[in-house]
Amino acid sequence: MDWSFMRGMRVVRLNARLFPAGGYERSQWARYGMAPMEVEANTPEEIIAQVADCDALFAVSVSLPEAVIDALARCRVISRLGTGTDKIAVARARERGIVVTNVPYFCVEEQADHTMAMLLALVRKLPQCAADMKIGAYRHAQEAVRSNRRLEGRILGLVGFGNSAKQTARRARGFGLRVLATRRQMGVEDPEAVALGVEMTDLDTLLRRSDYVSLHLPLAAGSRHLIDAAALRKMKPDAFLINTSRGALVDEDALYAALVAGRLAGAGIDTFEQIDVFAEAEVVPTLPLLALPNVIATPHVAAGSVEAGQDVARGGVENVAAILAGWWPPEGNIVNSGVVPRVALRPHDAGWRDGG
Repeated sequence: MDWSFMRGMRVVRLNARLFPAGGYERSQWARYGMAPMEVEANTPEEIIAQVADCDALFAVSVSLPEAVIDALARCRVISRLGTGTDKIAVARARERGIVVTNVPYFCVEEQADHTMAMLLALVRKLPQCAADMKIGAYRHAQEAVRSNRRLEGRILGLVGFGNSAKQTARRARGFGLRVLATRRQMGVEDPEAVALGVEMTDLDTLLRRSDYVSLHLPLAAGSRHLIDAAALRKMKPDAFLINTSRGALVDEDALYAALVAGRLAGAGIDTFEQIDVFAEAEVVPTLPLLALPNVIATPHVAAGSVEAGQDVARGGVENVAAILAGWWPPEGNIVNSGVVPRVALRPHDAGWRDGG
């Protein structure tokens, strides 16, 4: 396909300084004849000044509220270079005929690995033992691990059963864990759940029965603070909570209170509501959770790997290329399903790169 028409398209790539495009992403731009304008803008006013007349928009971590969406006079597609779209006014984009896309599969392996790494480190008390080792408190560490529980036969509860949860279930089964899961559409049988031996159940049952609870769902109006004080009270006092999805799924103050009171054994947290790890200025966090010895905290890095970076760059650029060429991207990459695009699109086809 002749991609020379891209020279007439104005494409903007936000987060140019915070998350600069790497060599692989640039190779994908070149593949489709794109030359995005790279911009670092964070307030709605700054963003609007740069994107009002764009045809396509790439975004990593920046917020795109309704005011920005309303200013996009001719934009056809917002391509989230990632998975979560809670910072994008998706409903307004749908109303305006702007297709919002993401790359939902790009880091499912990495997120599952990170979840299991946190689970194992919590269960084996690795942070505490490492701290003891550094100060020569060998007996203290040796005594602490006497209360560790063997993984075989214990129960992992997965809140959400999408791609990353399924990969986590595969890994968990290898450690002899029994797996429970819950999701919105409980009435629809999932062949993968059956194949993996995952027991589907409601959230309350999952919280009460699980020894380890891991969150694998997007942030939406109905999921904000899904794990609140009431939910935490349903968990076993020797249970662990792991969150590699979205920080606001958890009431962090309630989690802190539960841990301090001994009503929960520990937590592994990669995403935070009260800490903006994407802020331009890096500051030492003061969240009380981070001071607890039974909390493992990482700064939203569960997705990190060379392969994940390549997957998200390739998928995000292909979403834009397809739409600007007049094709729908893969259905699973469309966030605002049902949107009527500003420019008519042909059904997705494997030969879209060649023009059909």
